[in-house]
Amino acid sequence: MTNKLFCFGMGFSARLVADALHEDGWKIAGTTRSPDKAALLRSHGIEPFIFADDQPIEDIRAALKGVTHVLISAPPGGMGDPVIHHHGSDLAILPEGTWIGYLSTTGVYGDRDGGEVTEDDELLPSGKRGRRRVAAEKAWFDLGRRHGLCVQSFRLAGIYGPGRNALETVKSGRARRIVKPGQVFSRIHVHDIAQTVLASIKQPNCGAAYNVCDDDAAPPQDVIAHACGLLGVDPPAEQDFASATLSPMAASFYEDNKRVVNTRIKQELGVKLRYPDYQAGLLALYDQLLAKNTANGDAD
Repeated sequence: MTNKLFCFGMGFSARLVADALHEDGWKIAGTTRSPDKAALLRSHGIEPFIFADDQPIEDIRAALKGVTHVLISAPPGGMGDPVIHHHGSDLAILPEGTWIGYLSTTGVYGDRDGGEVTEDDELLPSGKRGRRRVAAEKAWFDLGRRHGLCVQSFRLAGIYGPGRNALETVKSGRARRIVKPGQVFSRIHVHDIAQTVLASIKQPNCGAAYNVCDDDAAPPQDVIAHACGLLGVDPPAEQDFASATLSPMAASFYEDNKRVVNTRIKQELGVKLRYPDYQAGLLALYDQLLAKNTANGDAD
């Protein structure tokens, strides 16, 4: 029997997982919000379905036909998790043991004043988005327990990768070096997210939660400075967080300060990070940028 993955939300991380499995001969289906993106997915061999917070899938039976694995990257909203809200009962009748992966966030831990957190620590979210994630995780684990589904949660740190990284921020002129003493963030390259999810599919542990981050939680201003060094430009001047003008969304990221521990993905899933720190990740992205510019005939 051919395996089939269904992705609720074919976004930055989920698409990489889907593409890897598609190359291995899996059937892939997934959701998007727009007809234009649906057409693009179809052109890449992915069966598309339209889905949004206020728009359930019209033919959910057709969507889930033959599905062996489900990946959820749609974020929770005011109604809670939109997938469970609209289609929890449909997923509940999937065959017992069906693998379900939920892409969550390290925001479920809240602020630890720079201390370490593991998957065994209490979830103490500090903001509305974090509280919604905790509720969504609980809803998925509850669904799994009640209906014999093999649910795992992947708590993702700050995601970066091709087209979405500090190099692009610097090149666009949007880079700022905001300094809040003692503040660190954990990060993860999108390719390492994909390999972690793929490792879980190969050796599932029903009910497990995994911290998905690299080995080096670091101050955000250091990442921008490193990106500037690779690009050969002067870094922007440091700005004190207390006096910096930030949007409410940007300021909210500084509410949480913690070092996320990733030991479980290494010991349990055998993950060997391709990019164990931001230096390795940005260098690889810089090399890709140079290769692209060379192929396009651009000067350095």
